[in-house]
Amino acid sequence: MRLGGRLSGAIDVIADIEARRRPVADALKDWGLAHRFAGSGDRAAVGNIVYDALRKKLSHAFVMDSDTPLALGYAVMLRQWGMMAEALSAEFAGDRFAPEPLPGAMAAASAERDLSAAPLNVQGDIPDWIVPSLAGSFGDRVLDEARALAERPTLDLRANTLKATRDKVLKALERSGGKPAPIAPNGIRIPAGEGASRLPNVTAELSFQKGWFEVQDEGSQIVADLVAPREGDQVLDYCAGGGGKTLAMAAAMGNKGQVHAFDTDRKRLAPIIERLKRAGTRNVQVHDSAKALAPLAGRFDTVLVDAPCTGTGTWRRRPDTKWRLTEKNLQERIDQQREALDAASGFVRPGGTLAYVTCSILPEENEEQIAGFLARHPDFAVLPAADDWPRRFGADAPRPHVSAGGLLTLTPALTGTDGFFFARLARRA
Repeated sequence: MRLGGRLSGAIDVIADIEARRRPVADALKDWGLAHRFAGSGDRAAVGNIVYDALRKKLSHAFVMDSDTPLALGYAVMLRQWGMMAEALSAEFAGDRFAPEPLPGAMAAASAERDLSAAPLNVQGDIPDWIVPSLAGSFGDRVLDEARALAERPTLDLRANTLKATRDKVLKALERSGGKPAPIAPNGIRIPAGEGASRLPNVTAELSFQKGWFEVQDEGSQIVADLVAPREGDQVLDYCAGGGGKTLAMAAAMGNKGQVHAFDTDRKRLAPIIERLKRAGTRNVQVHDSAKALAPLAGRFDTVLVDAPCTGTGTWRRRPDTKWRLTEKNLQERIDQQREALDAASGFVRPGGTLAYVTCSILPEENEEQIAGFLARHPDFAVLPAADDWPRRFGADAPRPHVSAGGLLTLTPALTGTDGFFFARLARRA
């Protein structure tokens, strides 16, 4: 397919997403099934255009003076892929699969409109009702933080030290362009790429099948490191999901001690079994029933609560979700987090620690959630996680946002990772 056909395909997918309010992955899958002649490069290019359009939906609409799928598609070409209107016209001339020509009004607007005159949420491509929350956390950095959430993410991997060193994985993935991650000691980073470029399919590599590495955002690796499980510890991953942090902690413990992976959502938990086998992990027990955990109350050295959240920190990877997020959704997540924290805290032994993690950057889910928990559980106290940062990651490593009490928030702007919040609490002996 030529660029015109790819852009037309992306415009159709954007229209489908907006008309049916469906996840972008589902819309792209259906487009691929309906266009079987499209090769892998074509599908990747269409996906790139769609994701780029959704990441900067508001600023694109402002600059083009239109929020139609056609306007958003052309805005990607002009604003993100570095193409000129005249070059696009020449490229699409005689291509019957190309979209309709760029309307003159849109072309004029794109050349004349000043984005700095737009409201802050438009400049930063975030919902307007989110701005006060982010401003409360980040102050005058809020626009930088928002803009970083609208950029393409890197592909991050974690070397599985149970089977391979990071250097060994880097050598195996040399053709993929991987480099050591900036912060995580076992992290590997593959650049995001530009335009129609495709990220490598690393899960097709033999080294992946051998269990040498896992796909895991560097931020997720960092918070797993901050949990600081020790060899021989008894650890509970209370909201384990697919098991990314379970695997990281088990490897950090050298297969010694025990990690109990628990989640009430069996569908989310299901992939963990195959991942554990591939990784060579032998110190993990998997639970999908709260009843089975009950006898272990008050016995764990460390409990990790990777709580359900709005996912605002993952907007680079899932940009469609930021336009579907509502204040009602936020409140539902806050309630779920409160319940998870209260329930998980009962499994911490006296003198043990409770780690709280979200992939959100909203204070309502983070600092405010911790403050509420401490008010309900006076037998817990904050351990300043900021104190561990230079010792674990080096004095020169990029630093996260630090709030009162040494609570940490990783962000794309500050740490080059997805957004993650981390707090560590100690239960009094």
